[in-house]
Amino acid sequence: MGQTDGFMKFNREMPQSRDKKERLKDYQEVYTPLPKEKVHQQSARCMDCGVPFCHNGCPLGNNIPDFNDAVYQGKWEEAIKILSSTNNFPEFTGRICPAPCEASCVLSINNKPVTIEYIEKTIAEVAFEKGYIKANPPKTRTGKKVAVVGSGPAGLAAAAQLNKAGHEVTVFERNDRIGGLLRYGIPDFKLEKHVVDRRVKLMEKEGVVFKTNAHIGVNTSAKKLTDDFDAVLVSGGASAPRDLPIPGRNLKGVHFAMEFLPQQNKRVAGDKLSDNILATGKNILVIGGGDTGSDCVGTSNRHGAKSVTQIELLVKPPVTRTAENPWPLWPMVLMTSSSHEEGCERQWSILTKEFTGDAEGNLTGLKVVEIKWGLNAAGKMGFEEIPGTERVLPCELALLAIGFVGAEKTGLVQELELELDERGNLKTENFMTTREGVFAAGDMRRGQSLVVWAISEGREAARAIDMWLMGESHLETKDESFVHLERD
Repeated sequence: MGQTDGFMKFNREMPQSRDKKERLKDYQEVYTPLPKEKVHQQSARCMDCGVPFCHNGCPLGNNIPDFNDAVYQGKWEEAIKILSSTNNFPEFTGRICPAPCEASCVLSINNKPVTIEYIEKTIAEVAFEKGYIKANPPKTRTGKKVAVVGSGPAGLAAAAQLNKAGHEVTVFERNDRIGGLLRYGIPDFKLEKHVVDRRVKLMEKEGVVFKTNAHIGVNTSAKKLTDDFDAVLVSGGASAPRDLPIPGRNLKGVHFAMEFLPQQNKRVAGDKLSDNILATGKNILVIGGGDTGSDCVGTSNRHGAKSVTQIELLVKPPVTRTAENPWPLWPMVLMTSSSHEEGCERQWSILTKEFTGDAEGNLTGLKVVEIKWGLNAAGKMGFEEIPGTERVLPCELALLAIGFVGAEKTGLVQELELELDERGNLKTENFMTTREGVFAAGDMRRGQSLVVWAISEGREAARAIDMWLMGESHLETKDESFVHLERD
């Protein structure tokens, strides 16, 4: 513990946002860096708790008090060694993780938590700047070949770990660039893509092979992968979007969020598109109150939307924790993102009824009604419509950001005859699917989740694959029960 009274002496301090008028003109990251002395002060707030609940809150099991102490002492190389032992990509999680570790921080019982996420980002950036993060290819190779399908955070983490173990790893990506969700799901104003490119180039130097425009099960045979490689990991994400089957769904102007957001990533990268979905000059309606919806809000405002409204089926969350939602549980409170701050009307307890349009089939509005949540006669939570509240919200572009329903069922899954569980995800046992030698990780296995969970899944799956191929593994894992696993 660097400073025994740091949590009392210093207040939580976060990076300042760039001026809203200025940042709406570009797609650069929203926040400006804190001076190093401020980061030093923030690390001093860590109490080095006897029972560090932040460990439990972090899906990766990051050794947070240890790297905080290293930062406090100015030992940046030690800090990145500690952080990299559990997290392959701190430069990603330090930018886009919702920080469940901070929600579990003991200091947040009656104070504001340590700025763990920002400290993590700073450690990564200082390490790159000082050359502490560099290519480190394995000294020996096992002769085993592993194919990784999908280059999102789960696939990249697994590839990095498997390559570290000495296997020859090839990553197959159906898009034209590497990164999966990191590349074509998260806006540049949250994660600029040079950050992704920097890591991919490093992995290439370490020996990982990347192949783009390789849609396994569509333009590339899945069966050939199982023939050519000793093991295959599928980590293509839960990319099947949840639809909204109400009247008017087929009107021109109703799109999935993941049709809208990737287009802007491509424009920022310099691509020319022929089927542009733009919010410019339109009334925008974002259906869904989560992070993807927030990303649609920020992107729409940067397009120059006439208005942006975000609606949510659920009740508006409280501003502070309730008695039913105590620490260290994830706080079910109202979250306001930088995109919301840039301009957005938010409405809760809204049920969608029907999309309305003109004679040419263009979207003009959405008929909605307010609802009241409560226990029904059977004692189960439900809702009922409030009479007299039905109205039409004007919109020329509606974006569906209401989640995903699991892995895509065609292509690779169909060709390899992989079984699904009751939630529509790939059925696995110790990360192996129902087909021998084919493993799964990330959202394809656990369903739609966080980037930090995807990285954790990739790391754990890599160890399971390494164990299956070699009979033992020296790869680090959060779950030490893997240490005792042996191949049958």
